[in-house]
Amino acid sequence: MPWSLFIFLIILFIFFFPIAKNRALNYKRLKQIKSLEEKRESKTITLIHRQEILSLVGIPFTRFIDIDDSEEILRAIRATADEKPIDLILHTPGGLVLAAEQIARAVGDHSGHVTVMIPHYAMSGGTLIALAADEIIMDQNAVLGPVDPQISGYPAESIMNVARQKSIDEISDETLILDNIAQKAVQQLEHFIRKLLKDKLADKEIDNIIENICHGKYTHDFPITCEILRELKLDYSVELPEEVYNLMELYPQPKGRKPSVYHVAGKS
Repeated sequence: MPWSLFIFLIILFIFFFPIAKNRALNYKRLKQIKSLEEKRESKTITLIHRQEILSLVGIPFTRFIDIDDSEEILRAIRATADEKPIDLILHTPGGLVLAAEQIARAVGDHSGHVTVMIPHYAMSGGTLIALAADEIIMDQNAVLGPVDPQISGYPAESIMNVARQKSIDEISDETLILDNIAQKAVQQLEHFIRKLLKDKLADKEIDNIIENICHGKYTHDFPITCEILRELKLDYSVELPEEVYNLMELYPQPKGRKPSVYHVAGKS
């Protein structure tokens, strides 16, 4: 075999192998989704953000909730019959507030029963979406997160604290502007959460949830566990279908570094 042909075949393999591998992976993902839909007689939608390798150049990238996500999920919900149950699998660190609120509103408006499934975590905007659902099913060690607004990289409540603790002569114009924006952001979020939960919980329970997850009681990355959800009177179950775990295994982290966790697969 001429060297030029050999080199050409290697380049061809390098170019097409990642494409074929991704297509095979997507096929396996769709197979698990179909299995879950048949088992639960529902429409399954996934919102899974995980660091993955860009096919051709091998660069890892991380996704967050954005407008593209909200457009796709709204399109999927519109394409679902009104009374058809929806299972929404969430695995996300959060993202753009506008996109998260659009998804949450669409979830809340769907006539059929909507179940949010959380295998690992649904932080920030992911928590907003979970609150809009009729049912939350999560792994017993999965977590949600606070939804307190972040303004210019700072928690809104912390900015407001500065304005409350110092006299106006000691505060810069920029901080005063941020304080005004922070107040609006908190009020808007409060209103949105009340609207999501008004038909599910009593006003007193909604007030307690807002105080805990919206007003900076915890840091933005604080894990809201099943125990805290019970304290907040938010219903959930831990009967997560096996198909969800199987699906998450098809979203592997990028290779290229030595794995830090090893175990023998299967129960023993």
